[in-house]
Parts: sequence; C-alpha cells; structure tokens
Amino acid sequence: MEQFIGCDAHKKFSVFVAVNEKGQAGEAVRVAHDRQLYREFLARLPAQSAIAVEASGSYSWLVDEMERSGHHPRLCNPLEAKRRMGLTNKTDKLDARGLAVLLRNGTLPEVWIPPGELRDQQELLRLRIFLVRLRTRVKNRIHGTLARYNIQVPGADLFGVAARLQLGARLPELPTHSREAIEQELATLDFLEIQIESAEQRLESIMKVSVEADLLKTLPCVGKILSMVLMLEIGRVDRFPTAAHLASYAGLVPRVHSSGGHTRMGQVCGNVNRNLKWAFVETGNLIVINQRRFAGTHVVRLYQRIKRSKNHQKAVVAVARHLAEAAWWVLTKQEVYREPHGPRQQALSSTHG
Repeated sequence: MEQFIGCDAHKKFSVFVAVNEKGQAGEAVRVAHDRQLYREFLARLPAQSAIAVEASGSYSWLVDEMERSGHHPRLCNPLEAKRRMGLTNKTDKLDARGLAVLLRNGTLPEVWIPPGELRDQQELLRLRIFLVRLRTRVKNRIHGTLARYNIQVPGADLFGVAARLQLGARLPELPTHSREAIEQELATLDFLEIQIESAEQRLESIMKVSVEADLLKTLPCVGKILSMVLMLEIGRVDRFPTAAHLASYAGLVPRVHSSGGHTRMGQVCGNVNRNLKWAFVETGNLIVINQRRFAGTHVVRLYQRIKRSKNHQKAVVAVARHLAEAAWWVLTKQEVYREPHGPRQQALSSTHG
C-alpha cells in the first residue's frame, strides 16, 4: 500500500508521519539531524517514497539527502500549507500529518526545487547582494558622521580616489573616537570592495557559458550584474506556464479586490522572490534615469503614460512588469528582446502601451 510522508523539519530534528491510501496515519517518528542517523532512517522508508517538506531555511540539505536515498521530496509553501490544513492546534505531529494528508489529497501547495548546482550558484549571487548592501550601509555611516561635524568634501563621489585623499586630510578635524570610527569604516569599505570583486569574477565565469544571460542582456538597461541576478533567480523558465506567472513570481502583479461590480487594484504581493523583484524594479529605475537615451521606446512610453495617470512608483512597477514578461518570452523563444509593435503588442505584454 502506497504511503504519503510528511516531514515537519526544525533546526535540530525532523518529525515524520506516514499516511496510507486510506488516510490512516502512522506513529510520529522524531529523527535527529545527524547525517548518519538521518540516512539510516531514510533507508528504512519504502523505496521511492514521496515526502512533503516545508520550504524552510534549512530545506536544502534535507532535500539532497532524500534524493540521495532514492525518494521524491515535494517542497511546499509553509504559509499556504498551514492555511490548507485548517488545524486549530499546532504540534509537530499534527503538522507532519497535515503535510502527508495534503500530499495524499493532491492539494499540497508545491514550490519548485532548484537543482543543487543552481542552489550553490545562487548562494554566490546572494553573497554579492549582501556585500553590496553592507557596503551601502557603511558608506551611509561615513556620510552621517561627516554631516554631524560639517565636514564637506567636494566632488560627486566621496569614495573616489581624489575625494578619499581630501577626506584623509580632513579627518584630523574630527574628535578622536569619531575619526577612528571613520578610519575603521574606510578599511571595512576597502575589504568589502575586494570581496565584491571576487564574487563578481566567480559569477562572470558562470555567465560566460550561459546563453540565457546573453539573451537577458538584450533587455533595456540590463547589464552584467542584473543579467546574473535574473538568470540565477529565474532558473528554469519552463516552470512558468505564461509570462504573467513569472511577473507574479517576481511580485510585480497587483492584488485584485473585486466585489459588487467594483474592482480595485491593491498593492503587489509581498510573498515573492525579493531578489528578482529588486532586479526588475532596479532596471525600471535605470530606464527612467536614461529616458533621453531610450526616448521613443516602448518602456519609456509606458512609464510616461502610467506616470501621468498614476505616479512614479506605479509607473516603474509597470515597466518592471513588462520587463519580467519580456524576459519570459526572450528565454522561452531563445530570441533577443525586440520592441513590441503592431497588433501583436498586446499579446506580448499585459502592460502594452
């Protein structure tokens, strides 16, 4: 008799419950997160078992071990799974059994499991994103300290070569501890620059053999870094049935509130791929900055039309959504980006101008 297994995973242990075809649940089994013990338990399960596991922060190694043992892990959205279970009480056993029941009923809210190699590459990309954000925070601290003591260094970039020399000459004007803080922050900034450059070089070696990255670079204002983010965060494009599905996954489709003949568009959904959303919105902002260079193009016309009737923020999101849908077409058809035109324009994008 086929078994459907639910796994409620925690940091140090997992709880497994099996449900058979008749819906009868077995005893809960708690397994410590010791690799050898975990492998021994998986080896005792029926061959090629389907195992439902929530997409927690530590799911990656669990999935690897399940696949290594010949089983079929099924990753799910934890928040949606909880709603579908409809449980009044919460225990590890109930959660594991609930996952197994959803798996048996075919109602498990599954999410895509990236291949191990892609998950590894995503870690490098996300390291670079983290380091860049940390660099920005360090720069903001330096700007804040200088503003408090009215130390002004001319030039557009305080951290350029010439400005750094002038800043070094002005540092003695600061109180002792504030000066030492800036000196340490500048040293941290130099270290971060080295780390970011190292991460980018490793990412570039991955991108050199990627046709998808080259295709994504044909999108307006998508360069080396943004194409890396888009390629690694999208993964396999065929997991999205339509261009609108990719735009929704990137958090660029507003919620719809419709009742009694009245329809209102709400904010975009928050439970999305935030790195992908940032990349498309960042590209939209770059297009706005470079409006003159892209004058007359579809993305600029779209931005200007939406801005007139709405505002800048909604117009940028509309441009980002067009780019997300265009990315789906580019990757699906394996063709470079082309300007939407003529009667096919509406079919190519839900944000047609």
